[in-house]
Amino acid sequence: MKKYIIIALGVVSLASCSKKEEEKTPQPKGFELSNTMFKSISFAKAEKKYIVDDHNFYGKISADKNNYIDVYPLVGGNVLSVNVELGDYVKKGQVLATIRSTELAEVQKDVSDAKTDLVVAQNNVRVAKEMYEGKLNTERDVLEAKSQLQKAQDQLHRANAVSTVYNVKRGNIYCVVAPINGYIVQKNINKDMQLRTDRSDNIFDVANTTNVWAIMNVNESDIDKISLGMKAEVSTLSYPDKIFYGKIDKIFKIIDPETNAMQARVVLDNTSGLLIPDSKATIKVSHSENNMAITIPSNAVIFDDNRNFVVVYKSRADIKVKEIKVLKQVGDITFVSEGLSEGEQVINNNQLLIYRSLKS
Repeated sequence: MKKYIIIALGVVSLASCSKKEEEKTPQPKGFELSNTMFKSISFAKAEKKYIVDDHNFYGKISADKNNYIDVYPLVGGNVLSVNVELGDYVKKGQVLATIRSTELAEVQKDVSDAKTDLVVAQNNVRVAKEMYEGKLNTERDVLEAKSQLQKAQDQLHRANAVSTVYNVKRGNIYCVVAPINGYIVQKNINKDMQLRTDRSDNIFDVANTTNVWAIMNVNESDIDKISLGMKAEVSTLSYPDKIFYGKIDKIFKIIDPETNAMQARVVLDNTSGLLIPDSKATIKVSHSENNMAITIPSNAVIFDDNRNFVVVYKSRADIKVKEIKVLKQVGDITFVSEGLSEGEQVINNNQLLIYRSLKS
């Protein structure tokens, strides 16, 4: 009997020692961000926003037709010089070409004759006044002389106006000048070319490209997806990583029978000069719906096993993985229908390492 008591006491003693050892063994801690990891991550707050729809269209960059001028020669003659090439930037008043023209001789002759007639008329008025004072003619003669003086003045004014239009400055040389600041986008003139007086074709096109247009083609099935004022993001093949921002400011309510497409226009600031007329463009337009949803940055979403997850941060020791239902992704924004509440913070940089640590 004593043996059993001793054994029982031994078992109780061993159990007691084992319990004390278990109590002394440290319990494993939950996941906690280190200082190094904390510095390498960034956060984004889940926010409610109106749901946005995006649509992509194709088109091209066009010069602003309100700042696009065809330059015609006002006279015919022999082209002495052409001072610019296609693509050159010119300033208003800059001489683009010079033309020797016999027509200018007639313009100069008209000015010279008008000046002579004015001198004669002024002299006639002076003489008529002197004779009237000497009782040698009548007041009517003075009035007639003054009338001829007014006609001579009007004729000189007209001749000078024509001379100004033709930009007559020296001899029989006509100067073609740039009407605005801009780029030479078309050139149909060369040195020694003989220009006919009745020529109907322009010799230069000058376009001011401070603002340009993105002309987008809209298929019939997509017409209801665009409207005036919609925000637009334009990219080109020349600068695929650069986005140019604008709005739809005009919709042309005509369908081209050849393409079955309607056109819309987006005005873009081009002070940088990067947008080149006639270059291909992709235009993305977006508009907001009446419904709202939770939004987070698209780079915060982790796609794994055909499901979407985010890493939600509350504190260094309180980090959880949550599964979410994605409503739609629009560019760098993802709309969430389930799994996330407004105001929660998600990790959107280096979150994959944390996700793997929490899932392991």
